[in-house]
Amino acid sequence: MPLTIADFVKRWKINSQSERATAQSHFRDLCEVLGEKNPTESDPTGERYAFEKHVNKTRGGTGFADVWLRGHFAWEYKVKHKNLQKAYEQLNDYREDLGNPPLLVVCDFERFEVHTNFTATSKRVYAFNLDDLNRNQVTATCPLPPLEVLRALFGDYNVLRPEHTDAYVTQEAAKLFSKLAERLELEERSLGASRAEIAHFLMRLLFCLFADSIGLLPDHLFRKLILSDDRFLPRKFLRKLKLLFEAMSERDGIFGEHSIKYFNGGLFDSASIILLDEADLGILYEVSKNYDWSHIAPAIFGTLFERSLDPARRSLIGAHYTSEEDILLLIEPVLVRPLRQRWESVKQRVLEALEVEHAEEAARNSR
Repeated sequence: MPLTIADFVKRWKINSQSERATAQSHFRDLCEVLGEKNPTESDPTGERYAFEKHVNKTRGGTGFADVWLRGHFAWEYKVKHKNLQKAYEQLNDYREDLGNPPLLVVCDFERFEVHTNFTATSKRVYAFNLDDLNRNQVTATCPLPPLEVLRALFGDYNVLRPEHTDAYVTQEAAKLFSKLAERLELEERSLGASRAEIAHFLMRLLFCLFADSIGLLPDHLFRKLILSDDRFLPRKFLRKLKLLFEAMSERDGIFGEHSIKYFNGGLFDSASIILLDEADLGILYEVSKNYDWSHIAPAIFGTLFERSLDPARRSLIGAHYTSEEDILLLIEPVLVRPLRQRWESVKQRVLEALEVEHAEEAARNSR
């Protein structure tokens, strides 16, 4: 019977042998779980897929990459609890001689980090451990389910491109956040607030999630507030949330031991809040714990406004999220193509003018 994810996790959580003794066994087991052939089965010659691939280092000398699949990834193992940053630096020293693979993987048998190496894109790291793999759910450090990340190593690695991941994460986070919006909008909740007030409150929560992830709020204090035990005590949580909103609306605001930046523009023009219950806070807990909001497209802000401005439209948050690919279907023929045509015309005139100038300069030099 093929090895299951649960069996793989159980086996490698208790394994404590050395790196050299276990690296190939770990990778063979992983291939079995994924239904992929290992290097020995797939390519006995080692021309395109190999264990212990000999390489010339960028900084001089030679070494061996633990696993390499041409055009897909290079993989370096370290013993449990060792510094994976050093393993990544080692792969960076190998990657040019390995054909600059799009993915660089480091692993200590329990933790995995998949570093993207795509040209002309920002870097993305998918980090997870054996427990995350067993649960196979997105986390703040892995915006795709870990099993999907591992499958992408052998298959369509383009799903790990940052722009593709961001579109996926945006839609998944929007689906989850929409549950909170729906709960607040149920008429029987009798919150004593209008649709516009509810939407304004949701916008504040969304903004705080973004601000927390990109460092506008210090020390991830909004995430810590949500992840604390206060989520089981709604009245206590809401008192603290109101204090945070007040701090964000004031110059020289203070929240606990932290100095808070001043957020003007009207979003925090008051500290009003909407009553949340334990189930509402449970949803807020999930969207905060499982997603890095710096990877989420701010397009869902617009849909929230849509909910508040047009009561007849009951669309879910994210239902009108438009991906970059869809936007380009409109932008390309309407804006980009005409601009490119104009640029080609301008470029041709510039080149002709340069040729004339060079010819005149050559004539002057010959005289």
